[in-house]
Amino acid sequence: MELHDVWFVLIAVLWTGYFFLEGFDFGVGVLTKLLARNRPEKRVLINTIGPVWDGNEVWLLSAAGATFAAFPEWYATLFSGFYLPLLVILVCLIVRGVAFEYRAKRPEENWQRNWETAIFWTSLIPAFLWGAAFGNIVRGVKIDQDFNYAGGVLDLLNPYALLGGLVTLALFTFHGTVFVGLKTVGEIRERARKLALRVGLVTALLAAGFLLWTQADRGDGASLVAVVAAVASLVLALVAARAGREGWAFALSGLTIVATVAVLFLTLFPNVMPSTLNPDWSLTVTNASSSPYTLKIMTWCAAIATPVVMLYQGWTYWVFRKRIGTQHIADPVH
Repeated sequence: MELHDVWFVLIAVLWTGYFFLEGFDFGVGVLTKLLARNRPEKRVLINTIGPVWDGNEVWLLSAAGATFAAFPEWYATLFSGFYLPLLVILVCLIVRGVAFEYRAKRPEENWQRNWETAIFWTSLIPAFLWGAAFGNIVRGVKIDQDFNYAGGVLDLLNPYALLGGLVTLALFTFHGTVFVGLKTVGEIRERARKLALRVGLVTALLAAGFLLWTQADRGDGASLVAVVAAVASLVLALVAARAGREGWAFALSGLTIVATVAVLFLTLFPNVMPSTLNPDWSLTVTNASSSPYTLKIMTWCAAIATPVVMLYQGWTYWVFRKRIGTQHIADPVH
């Protein structure tokens, strides 16, 4: 296996980690409107992800940085062609971070409600746009002979990409719902379990359609295995949620995300961005990669830094592993 193939796999792993971790906190952000009935319950939801949401975004920075360094042509075409949706995602992530930090700084009802509304929308919009973006990457976009994006924004709004956006939105919301069930106690935990069943059924229908479409369009034997794993793990996650086994439900919903991302990258390889104008103009792991020396240096750096980051993040989750409820929410002090 060549180094550019190794880095394609590593980038796939980074995106998988990002969607697994950021997926549930996007879902929790959406649930601030769907599940919480009052301000203490909203505080409970926000506090379940308060210690970890910013650490989860490290995976996005790592994935984008690795793409820039390992596949500069891919990075350039992707960020120029998808400039508007990626800018919207960036703005949402900035506003979302500010909302988490500023929401409790003042006691006024309007102040807190406005920041909670910002958390909802800045969780929902990126959850949808990431799926739409990866749907376009897998489907292919208009790339000319100079590896430049030759389409417009409306070209990105095709049925396959829009379905991909709905899948990630539903899947992240389901993932967040079972996470809330795992991290809370009392009435909110029971409502989360019931909501997980309803959201999970919608997710299963959307995901099955999207994955079967992907497999029929460009799949092979390896991607078929990943499709079966994704569907099976989602069904088992629903069974576990119904039985009140939140730990298993969360692990299985996470496995669904892992398998779904695997389907996308397996059907994409050896391309990194197919061209719908001419297959010969597609960006591949070969023509989009950096020099072998650059990839070698990156491999050594990743081998040293990655275990340290993963150990630290694992320790963070262990420290904040306990369940919380409204009884744990202290009165705000201003």
